[in-house]
Amino acid sequence: MRHSILIPFERLPYFTIKGFLQLAGEEVSSDAHARTALYRWIKAGYLIPLKRGAYMHHRFYERHRQDPTFSLLVSAIVLPQSYLSMEYVLQQYGILTEVTFPITAVTPKNTRVVVNPLGTFVYRHIQPGLYRGFSISEAYGVPYAQASLAKALFDYLYFRPLPAYFGSFSLAEELRLNLDELTSADRDEFTSYVITSGKVKMRRILDNFRSSLWQP
Repeated sequence: MRHSILIPFERLPYFTIKGFLQLAGEEVSSDAHARTALYRWIKAGYLIPLKRGAYMHHRFYERHRQDPTFSLLVSAIVLPQSYLSMEYVLQQYGILTEVTFPITAVTPKNTRVVVNPLGTFVYRHIQPGLYRGFSISEAYGVPYAQASLAKALFDYLYFRPLPAYFGSFSLAEELRLNLDELTSADRDEFTSYVITSGKVKMRRILDNFRSSLWQP
């Protein structure tokens, strides 16, 4: 089978085996035949595997890899029911002073780490009541979600192991978090997530921020 059959996928962000079978028609006799052909095209550099059963044409990658929304797009394809959060979003706002590399997201599904040729994608499970605080946008026809600054900060601290007692030191300084630019609306939003969580740990974090950083 010639790889020219993949030309229609050059302008699509991704495709599945089902989509490939529909396009190929009688040229492909079975799922196994399709997987064998796709595997060969991956090895030849025509396709990039995103996850089991989902692929991106290399030409789409070359055309769009520098786009600001490219990583967000891939994260949404890998796990649709998720939103970008934690380190990834805090980096965008300059909250974290240290560079991090994985794409970090939150999901009501199971925690998982997906590694593909385009990067490492980390998804953390959160309880349904806290699966909120994000907005939905679209890239190349694919919807993706991203947390607000306050929710990204909450998620980052919610999942990060911390000592039970913080003492009198500034937790923000200890973790090298640049929180000076958070608005009163951001602080109120963060507080609402702390209350919803019902976690003693998050309440202690909020008290520490109020005493050492967010003083009236």
